[in-house]
Amino acid sequence: MAMGPGAAGARFIVVGGGVAGVTCTEQLAGQFPTDEILLITASPLIKAVLNFKQVSKTLEEFEVEERPSHILEEHYPNVKVVQSAVRGLDAAKHKLQTEEGKEYIYEKLCICTGARPKLIVKANPFVLGIRDTDSAKEFQSRLAKAKRITVIGNGGIALELVYEVEGCEVIWAIKDKAIGNTFFDAGAAEFLIPQLKADKPEAILPCKRTKYTTEAGLEQEKKTLAEDGAHGSALGPDWHEGMKLKGTKQISHRVHVEYQCEIDKIYLQDEFVSSQKTSLAFPENGSEDRKGNTDEESWPVYVQLTNGKIYGSDLIVSATGVIPNTEPFITNNPLDVAEDGGLKVDEQMNTTIPDIFAAGDVCSVSWEPRALWQQMRLWTQARQMGYYAAKCISAEMLGESIELDFCFESFAHVTKFFNYKVVLLGKYNGQGLGTDHELLLRCTSGQEYVKTVMQNGRMKGAVLIGETDLEETFENLILNQMDLSVYGEELLNPNIDIEDYFD
Repeated sequence: MAMGPGAAGARFIVVGGGVAGVTCTEQLAGQFPTDEILLITASPLIKAVLNFKQVSKTLEEFEVEERPSHILEEHYPNVKVVQSAVRGLDAAKHKLQTEEGKEYIYEKLCICTGARPKLIVKANPFVLGIRDTDSAKEFQSRLAKAKRITVIGNGGIALELVYEVEGCEVIWAIKDKAIGNTFFDAGAAEFLIPQLKADKPEAILPCKRTKYTTEAGLEQEKKTLAEDGAHGSALGPDWHEGMKLKGTKQISHRVHVEYQCEIDKIYLQDEFVSSQKTSLAFPENGSEDRKGNTDEESWPVYVQLTNGKIYGSDLIVSATGVIPNTEPFITNNPLDVAEDGGLKVDEQMNTTIPDIFAAGDVCSVSWEPRALWQQMRLWTQARQMGYYAAKCISAEMLGESIELDFCFESFAHVTKFFNYKVVLLGKYNGQGLGTDHELLLRCTSGQEYVKTVMQNGRMKGAVLIGETDLEETFENLILNQMDLSVYGEELLNPNIDIEDYFD
């Protein structure tokens, strides 16, 4: 392959230093020890997967640590990390251009550039999107001066945020009927809600991730990157550990949820004053505002919700989902993009252009997913896709065929919310099952919540909150689609040791 003047090259180039990109790079480095693998990443730190445990057939647990990129290079002598954002791609010439103006020729390319937060409004100094470690640090410093914040969104980060924030009033606006809609149904939300009202246990746990602080030079570089809108890697489920998320008030928890509404309008202080509208005081004791209970304080920013209510606060946190980072790649290349903005990939993680693969949050699966799997932009799937993409690239290089990985058979995710272990399996929310499914529930307040989604006597999904020890059994029942109709409601009877039946 002829290289232009000043162009460097590598047989394999991976773009993005998050979980998907680093996993893909490590796999390729191991499979092709004599070829150079180039990892191009905008951030000075990369995300490394640690303490990986295959808990069961489909469930896996791991920690993620931010590390300086030279650690990856020391571990794999054939890996070279280039710290730079990508400016453009010329797919026809197999050529990437970085922001520094350098050009790199590749034989196979894997795009793992992740996604960024969907901001409710752009360029408003009082609206902050939380997605990566830099934005989390910025939030922490701004929260220290805040008496009240407004949180918009109902996904994992919003859930964690409202639980972790102390010493500050929180107005939480969600478009659904129940909290945590991406992960739970209303029943699980009811189980968790008391935790928002209770004082949190004083848990001074050692943080599992090593935090690397970068020297002043890198800080400056990161600042410039942040201003250019380049984004770091996604936060994981314990991103708030070791961070003091505390406002100025002497209170532990004070959260007010506004259901089934979105932001209608945002006013800065002077705009609000001239609008002559009135804002509401923080609803005490969960009571609805009585007429005329207006807010005496003046705030830097105000939100008007679609239910007509207006609240002032110091800061608005936008946690309303993500947009895949596809820009520099799709600009001049015929890459197909899915409705959610991700690069379409087939069962071999190929995009619609030969020699270009994608994995993680930046991609959208365009194959017909197996009956019990769905794509969600989560760390677990980023790791699985990065690993599988490397296997697909390797198979293509060696002219072999490859079967779709087992991890795409049935959805499985384990995380923590509100200090409870949460396991999600299969179609845990009845996704796409239509109306002919039923739910079996078992709930012990403050201890555990078990829900199974049943269809024609077969288990299609489950939500397990707390230490239930049922994940392996339920995973097997979901994978083998055994007919359980003879058990009926007894399936969740706590006096029956269900594991004995189905080992």
